[in-house]
Amino acid sequence: MAILHAATLTPTKAEIITRWLTAQSWAPTSDEMVDLIGSYRLDDPEGEVGMEAHLVRSAGELLHVPLTYRSGPLSGADDHLLGNTEHSVLGERWVYDGLGDPVFTRMLAAAAMTGCGQAISMVERGGRWVLLPTQVRLSGGGWNDERVALDGFAPEADEANWAVLRNDRFELRVARRPEPGGQPPIGLTGTWPGQNEPVILAEVRERTTGRLPA
Repeated sequence: MAILHAATLTPTKAEIITRWLTAQSWAPTSDEMVDLIGSYRLDDPEGEVGMEAHLVRSAGELLHVPLTYRSGPLSGADDHLLGNTEHSVLGERWVYDGLGDPVFTRMLAAAAMTGCGQAISMVERGGRWVLLPTQVRLSGGGWNDERVALDGFAPEADEANWAVLRNDRFELRVARRPEPGGQPPIGLTGTWPGQNEPVILAEVRERTTGRLPA
């Protein structure tokens, strides 16, 4: 469950993402502010790391930008730091590319393989807890075999359409430029208002066979 706050961010998420995208080889060249289409959140089992993946439009292109929010710097992840923002309730936050944060990659792989893990978002208003509508609805799953380790994912490539991460058994492919497509044998798709045809957000392949898991 994601507990949200009625808060302001300085700079805003759109400003942070726009600035970061100008330095990414897979993003279109544009200085215009991105248009935030929607987002989905994942749960950190330890409740420490905020995890939110944004669907944005930049220069007419749909982009998938996973972020994590931390209360302090993540050791060894300077290359994945987008910057800092001041949260009016939580104070200073360190904002990272989610694909460089091991908590996010672990939970994204779990969501892709099981179809579970999308966080329920709630906020306290006027002394009552209010459920916030989910902008991006996730659908996924496909893995139902034995227990497997989901840690240790390391970046291998981050190109125009896909970022690729690997651990000792699996390849996690994350769409940087999502496109409509059928549900992968093991993977994650999303829909949102105005986008009824699912777009592929992530898929998992088993490295030992070189094929998609059956």
